[in-house]
Amino acid sequence: MAAHSVTTPLNRLLFALKHASFQSRCCAVHSKAQYATIYNPSEKTFDKILIANRGEIACRVIKTCKKMGIKTVAVHSDVDSSAVHVKMADEAVCVGPAPTSKSYLNMDAIMDAIRATGAQAVHPGYGFLSENKEFAKRLAAEDVTFIGPDTHAIQAMGDKIESKLIAKAAKVNTIPGFDGVVKTVEEAVKIAQDIGYPVMIKASAGGGGKGMRIAWNDEETREGFRFSSQEAASSFGDDRLLIEKFIDNPRHIEIQVLADKHGNALWLNERECSIQRRNQKVVEEAPSTFLDPVTRQAMGEQAVQLAKAVQYSSAGTVEFLVDSKKNFYFLEMNTRLQVEHPITECITGLDLVEQMIRVAKGYQLQHKQEDVPINGWAFESRVYAEDPYKSFGLPSIGRLSQYQEPLNLSNVRVDSGIQEGSDISIYYDPMISKLVTYGATRAEALAKMEDALDNYVIRGVTHNIPLLREIITHPRFVSGDISTNFLPEVYPDGFKGHQLEVDKRRELLASAVALYITAQLRSQKVLGNLRMSSTPVECRCWELCVELGEGHHAIEVTKSGDVYTFRFELECMLQRFVVCL
Repeated sequence: MAAHSVTTPLNRLLFALKHASFQSRCCAVHSKAQYATIYNPSEKTFDKILIANRGEIACRVIKTCKKMGIKTVAVHSDVDSSAVHVKMADEAVCVGPAPTSKSYLNMDAIMDAIRATGAQAVHPGYGFLSENKEFAKRLAAEDVTFIGPDTHAIQAMGDKIESKLIAKAAKVNTIPGFDGVVKTVEEAVKIAQDIGYPVMIKASAGGGGKGMRIAWNDEETREGFRFSSQEAASSFGDDRLLIEKFIDNPRHIEIQVLADKHGNALWLNERECSIQRRNQKVVEEAPSTFLDPVTRQAMGEQAVQLAKAVQYSSAGTVEFLVDSKKNFYFLEMNTRLQVEHPITECITGLDLVEQMIRVAKGYQLQHKQEDVPINGWAFESRVYAEDPYKSFGLPSIGRLSQYQEPLNLSNVRVDSGIQEGSDISIYYDPMISKLVTYGATRAEALAKMEDALDNYVIRGVTHNIPLLREIITHPRFVSGDISTNFLPEVYPDGFKGHQLEVDKRRELLASAVALYITAQLRSQKVLGNLRMSSTPVECRCWELCVELGEGHHAIEVTKSGDVYTFRFELECMLQRFVVCL
């Protein structure tokens, strides 16, 4: 028998209840961070920009355009006619029905919208047409500026085989592997044997984790070749594959680059993106706890070398895999604005969208490499309408019946494109927002993220905040001991939600009972007078059943004066709580 005798005021039990049941609460955000760069109104750019995207990234671009005095045009599908980005823009054009192939990927309809509105430039955001060289060519043919790199850079970096060859020539570290196209299953097996297992089989035109398989033996290589080629063909219309050495247990660290059309290029420090599920990022931070100044500079300089090798101009990201000994290898270059760009903005003070617009207009960069700081620390949590208990996140659809962002929190930013009443539909990515927190130190930024997640109110859809909350408070994450294998290592059987320790479960059960009995006693009195109640006035003993998770607990409560004694069994041990109410 385990006896726990504690004389505890009700407010302490309420405190325990609040902190033990954080999963039922959530939060969103407000940014008080200011950019170090101040827009110069005398610097002429564009009169009107069309944003060929939707959701949070369209809203993000519109905000900077408004700051710069540029009018904006939103495009939307018919189901997005009431979307936030449509309301924010100065003009809006419907470009088709809900399916992306008929709306946001419909180049003909978007070109018609550009002509109809007289937009001088197009910002593609990320995804959709952002890395489509044919779209960039069509814009150039009509003398419309594409706010991004030229078609040569898009083509060169969009093909994983070509990009790897260019990276090698630019003296960028690359993963050992086969530099050509793997044509047959048997050729794949032979190449894998020559490289040495494990190997990564991936689509040449791939991205977003699609068309990728890890093989540890010949049979897995055969199977991976078949599945990757099929997935690559269906996702990208290109079934070409490459094979390279798989770096086991790596970190995924990327370098933000910014280049103009005059040969100037900067690296804007790194982002740690190792927390992933299905090769898609979940939590990011800047800077990385793992990099020392020497490694950071080497990675930054190689990223700039690659950008210059393809005459890159705009914001872009060079992704690397980093092993336990800080050896780093080129993975790919994303020729667009990255989802996680806000954390770079937090630690450098630069507005990357503004910089992209300036570069697209032909201006030189305003800063030198020595001007780029690491000022503080920032985290980003990707808040999704997903069920985190199923494969770390399967999409959830529905209407946001309640949505509240904690605008009272300092150093918290949310990039979102939804509002209360918005629908999370089957047609588009289920991202709700990007929750960003900033602090002078990592610990400060992390504590702010915990507070922000605890106050984010989302109702109507299942969301992944419970998983995000568990990740950022896990001892391994807090200490910086992470890799791309973090989730499967920490949750080998999948995410099961927050697991309360025995002491917390005991306090939570006692708290629930204390609240129940307090409510019962209060219900017996109206304006100080006793009234009839379902609970006898002189009741000194209660037999209650409390549900906690999937368990049911029988609890006996006895009263002696102002002291209440709770008795119940937990973990096969008899528990006793003494409480003053």
